[in-house]
Amino acid sequence: MIVVAGEALIDLVPAAEAAGGSATAAGGGDLTALLPRRGGGPYNTAVALGRLGSPVAFCSRVSTDVFGESLLNGLSGDGVDVSLVQRGPEPTTLAVAAIGADGSAGYGFYVEGTADRLFDLPGALPESTRAVSFGTCSLMLEPGASAYEELMRREAERGVFTALDPNIRASLIPDADAYRARFRSWLPNIALLKLSEEDADWLGGTPREWLAAGPGAVVLTHGGDGLRVLTRDGGEHVVPGEKVDVVDTIGAGDTVNAALLHRLGAHDAFAPGALSGLGEDEWKDILGFAARAAAITCSRAGAEPPYASELTA
Repeated sequence: MIVVAGEALIDLVPAAEAAGGSATAAGGGDLTALLPRRGGGPYNTAVALGRLGSPVAFCSRVSTDVFGESLLNGLSGDGVDVSLVQRGPEPTTLAVAAIGADGSAGYGFYVEGTADRLFDLPGALPESTRAVSFGTCSLMLEPGASAYEELMRREAERGVFTALDPNIRASLIPDADAYRARFRSWLPNIALLKLSEEDADWLGGTPREWLAAGPGAVVLTHGGDGLRVLTRDGGEHVVPGEKVDVVDTIGAGDTVNAALLHRLGAHDAFAPGALSGLGEDEWKDILGFAARAAAITCSRAGAEPPYASELTA
C-alpha cells in the first residue's frame, strides 16, 4: 500500500474553465463565477493512484462540513482507503484558482482556522505500507506541518520508502529562508524527491547537492518539455513531454507524482536502496508513463487524472 499524507481542499475554479472552456477576466469590476472542485496536491495524488490501480490510503485531517464530505466521497469513489483520515468541525481550506492564457494555474488560499492544519501524528501505519508520499501546503502550515514532518522521519527510520513533492506555494511561506533550511533537513529522510523546475529555482541549490544529502533519485518536471531524473550514482535520464492541447495544468504535477510511485511499485523499487538498481530502460519506462498520464490530465479541465485503462488503450 502507498500512503499519501497531506491536505485535501476545495479549488474554486472559474466557471468557464471548469466546463472546459476559456476563462476570461471580466471587466468593469465584474466577478467571474467560481465552481468548487475537489483538490489539494496530496489529495490529487491519492486519487490518481487509486485510478491507476495502486492500493492507496489517504492520511490527513478533513472537515466534517459539506466540502469535507465531498472530499471523502471522492476518495472512496476512486478506491482510496480513508481509514487514516482524521475529522474535525473546522472549515475546509479553499484555493481560488486563476488560469493563465497558456493554461497554467495560480492560486490564492484561505487557510486560517481550517481543519487540515490541525493534523495530529497518527499511530502505526498499516503493515502493508510500502511507501509514504508528502508535500504541498501540509508541510508549510503549522501546527500540522510538524506532525507531518514527524511522520516522515518516523517512517523513514523504519525503512519505509518516502517521497516528497514540495509543490511550493510561496504565498503561504512567511519566512522563505527558514523553509529552505527545513527542506534541506528533510532530505536525509527522503528516498525520492520530485519537483518542478520552478520549485527547484525557488528552493536554490542543485539536484546533485540534494542527492548528496540523502535521496536516491531526484525527478525534475519541465512542463511540456518532459521529465528528467538524476540518481545518486551519477545517472541522468530524460524523456520528452507528450504533445497535447492543454486545457489547464491543474493537477498535472500531482499526476506525475502518482504515476512515478505507481510505476516504481511495478518495478519493485520501494525496498531500501532499490532505486540504485534501476537502469536506463526502467527509468525511461517510469518517466514515460508519468509524462503520458500528466498529458491526459492537462487535456481536460481541473484535476482529473487518468484511469489505468486510458494509459493502456
